[in-house]
Amino acid sequence: MFAFIVSRVLQAVPVMLAVALISFAMFAYVGDPVAIMLGQDFTEAQRAALVSDLGLDQPFFVQFLRFIGNAAQGEFGLSYRLSRPVAELIGERAPATLELAFCAAIIALVAGVAMGVYTGLYRNSWLSRLLLTVSLIGVSLPPFLVGILLILVFSVWLGWLPSFGRGEVVQLGWWSTGFLTWSGIKALILPSVTLGLFQLTLIMRLVRAEMLEVLRTDYIKFARARGLGNRAVHFGHALRNTLVPVITIAGLQLGGIIAFAIVTETVFQWPGMGLLFIQSVSAADIPVMAAYLVLIALVFVTINLVVDLLYYAVDPRLRIGRAVARGR
Repeated sequence: MFAFIVSRVLQAVPVMLAVALISFAMFAYVGDPVAIMLGQDFTEAQRAALVSDLGLDQPFFVQFLRFIGNAAQGEFGLSYRLSRPVAELIGERAPATLELAFCAAIIALVAGVAMGVYTGLYRNSWLSRLLLTVSLIGVSLPPFLVGILLILVFSVWLGWLPSFGRGEVVQLGWWSTGFLTWSGIKALILPSVTLGLFQLTLIMRLVRAEMLEVLRTDYIKFARARGLGNRAVHFGHALRNTLVPVITIAGLQLGGIIAFAIVTETVFQWPGMGLLFIQSVSAADIPVMAAYLVLIALVFVTINLVVDLLYYAVDPRLRIGRAVARGR
């Protein structure tokens, strides 16, 4: 197991370097951050001094290597727009994004698996058909439109939930949380549903398809012939073998939730990393944009490693296969 983890980490290093190079190269030629920072009235001497202070007068690969060296230490330089350390800005915004992504992932996993199991076991019931019909909405509508519709219904017409912001938060050290206040919990509901709806419908349809396929296999028929009850067959045998592809999709979708929270955070003005990224794009804030993409790549690499490890816990065939391979 240790050798497996080390091999995956070593494979992740060139991936992270490639992502860092692409993101830094892509944003290095977008806009003019010096002009944005200085405004309209500045002299050439002021411009030259600022360019030198930011290190923009050095060759591209020198800037990139400096960026990599600082990133390895958790430093991403100064924000061109706010003149503050990028790591500090991301640290302030990360709790909001992570809490939003956590709630969206819980909604997608719990509701998606439950609905998928139900529609797989009772595929001819009216509720299953209704759930499948409603799931088309989650697949078809873009998140920004879903968010606007939810705001229209629950904020404008009914007035039950706030339409923007994070609500009241409590500071626990450097971490700010909305889980400890009623206004913070209410503010989480609409953006969490908006962000998790697509993943929910995807997981539901995947679980349903896998359940239908597994229930037709010979070992399920054998389990029934042994006299096992429906609960043991459905949840002890069928659902367990359904979880392997679900883990893959759910893991990748969790990374997608964090990466693509940009749209949801923009619609609800959620003060997270996605909104910070959008604000940085308009100001050509290269350090913030590059740092954001590198962090998202790190999230995906980490999730892929966790998914690979979960395979061993769910599917014993993988453990047996590696044991046989080592014995040869």
